[in-house]
Amino acid sequence: MGRLGRWRRSHAPVSRASKGPSPSETAYVAQTPSRQPLRFSRSNDPQLEELFRTHWVSPALSEKKRERVAVKASRAPELVAIAPARDGWSCHRCGGTGDVLMMEDGGPACLSCVGLGDLVFLPAGNALLSRRAKAKSKRHAVVVRFSRTRGRYERQGLLVEPGVLAELGQDTA
Repeated sequence: MGRLGRWRRSHAPVSRASKGPSPSETAYVAQTPSRQPLRFSRSNDPQLEELFRTHWVSPALSEKKRERVAVKASRAPELVAIAPARDGWSCHRCGGTGDVLMMEDGGPACLSCVGLGDLVFLPAGNALLSRRAKAKSKRHAVVVRFSRTRGRYERQGLLVEPGVLAELGQDTA
């Protein structure tokens, strides 16, 4: 408890400051379709979890700007689906395979098992169509592929609801 106790003592004066930054608690959720809340500590101590979820906002900011900062910090991360560079992967739940997977604690999972099997792929390239499809689709995921030459994941497109894509196809035609 040595380091943790020192950390709590060092952050206590910040929380008691009257004219200093004001606390804003943020909920962190997992980057999975189930969106379960994330934990910061092994002990799951409520006070410690609250300390890690607290962002400090400057009182010099206007109320509108503070609200925008709070909304941005509490926004759930986008779902990320992976287009594997190699074939030969299998779903850890059903044993199936496919063009796109999502990573879970147990290993790769097919889109059907994670509840996104009905989404269709919209390739990158048309920024206007991608923005509109993402805005209209209640469920969407970003598809990425690892580039070995660049050493990073690169965006390939979106998975969106088929009705939204059909609707936008008629609007743009």
